Amino acid sequence: MQPGDALYDGFAESFAREAAVSAYNAHYDRPTVLGLLGDVNGLDILDAGCGPGLYLSELAARGGRPVGIDQSADMVRLAGARLGSLAEVRQHDLAEPLTWADDESFDIVLLTLVLHYLPDRVSTLRELARVLRPSGQIVVSTSHPTADWLARGGSYFASGFIEERWSNGMTHRYWHQPLHAWLDEFASAGLALDRLVEHQPVPSMAHRHPAEHEKLTRQPGFMAVRLRKQRPGI
Repeated sequence: MQPGDALYDGFAESFAREAAVSAYNAHYDRPTVLGLLGDVNGLDILDAGCGPGLYLSELAARGGRPVGIDQSADMVRLAGARLGSLAEVRQHDLAEPLTWADDESFDIVLLTLVLHYLPDRVSTLRELARVLRPSGQIVVSTSHPTADWLARGGSYFASGFIEERWSNGMTHRYWHQPLHAWLDEFASAGLALDRLVEHQPVPSMAHRHPAEHEKLTRQPGFMAVRLRKQRPGI
């Protein structure tokens, strides 16, 4: 992949500044996902789609041993500068196999707000399950199907890619589908649902982003799931 080919190349620095403080990242997704992960001290963690390293920093500070991968060279550069020796960061396209990673080498695989960008989510999840230890967990956050439906209208049960133009000029193209389709894909990848969480804003959002707080206390924006490998015979 050449520089500038990935979705966030050219937009990584503006995204990093925004995500550090934004309503949806700092006061919504990160608190929810980190709460779902629980104690990560001493665990090997793959942050798949690590962006500028905001989760990597949190995981390292909590005693985890994180490895970050991202399709964007710009994001890899920012994450590497942020983490230094605290985490390994490498460029990798999640559409490709993790040839550099051994079977059962991670306790946790993290996919925050990235799975909906991928055209073949089941194949990616199968590959991530390969590198997951038998007792490990895959934690995914994505937009809530109800939020997508409310935003676009039409049938809740429709599936497909949506394209949006963000204020920074980036075209945001992501997959939407009903909840049962997400669960079917997880099962097809050999993963069992352990827990599903519908995000709730943390109190700090009310002070810093009151409009978003008011909206997100009434209707869903994101959801997160904790997945485990299906046991043989189940």
